[in-house]
Amino acid sequence: MANRLPLTDEEGEVRELDEEDFARAVPFSALPESLRNKLSAIQNGKATFVPDEPVHLSHAVIERFRATGTGWQERMEAVLQDWLKTHSPG
Repeated sequence: MANRLPLTDEEGEVRELDEEDFARAVPFSALPESLRNKLSAIQNGKATFVPDEPVHLSHAVIERFRATGTGWQERMEAVLQDWLKTHSPG
């Protein structure tokens, strides 16, 4: 198995799945219990969903982080969290 494509792109869109993807799939019962509990809560309508608030950042800033590849949003979050340790917004 060579380098597999990620299942989602940078915007979170799922690519078309192929036979190898389906062959690698595991049954729900094989997932870790914590993940099964989260997925069950979502299915049963018991999960709380807090929608993200829109954040307005410059195109230049977003593109600099996006250029770092998959996980850029998590890295941006980490940078902002780190900044908050020593700064007060506003």
